[in-house]
Amino acid sequence: MYVLKPGIKRDPERRWALPDRIFFGHGACHILAGTYLASPPLLAFRAERIVPEDGLAGNHVYVTNGEIAFDHRGYSTLERLLEHHRRGWSRRHPEWDCMIETVDFDLLSTGELNRRKMLGPDQYLHHPVPRARRFIARIDHIAAAEKAARLLRVKRA
Repeated sequence: MYVLKPGIKRDPERRWALPDRIFFGHGACHILAGTYLASPPLLAFRAERIVPEDGLAGNHVYVTNGEIAFDHRGYSTLERLLEHHRRGWSRRHPEWDCMIETVDFDLLSTGELNRRKMLGPDQYLHHPVPRARRFIARIDHIAAAEKAARLLRVKRA
């Protein structure tokens, strides 16, 4: 799991300068998920949120159809995404645990996000939604989702 250097998330210029995968994986995952859902490349996806218990770090938002998921790493099985996230945070904090919640709020609304201690799109150095659109547009969603679905079928067999 990639760990940001101290102070980057508090420095708008350094945060914005991060490569896309790191930017959307460390603090702007909700923007990526909200942008995905605003113009979904695949249907039947919804947003879910990993909420750490006891006030620990490790919040994460992704989209899923219940079997496969999409986030800054692309498509994977939902189980793999959750296990990767849980394993990474548990290494840093052995007591780390979380709940999974269905997102029932607008992931691109500053007010809704601020209520949940997340930045709204207009609170970044530049507007992150066009950046998220470009990131999403670079992916062959059908091929990537089919690959994740094949992994799921192989695992079940």
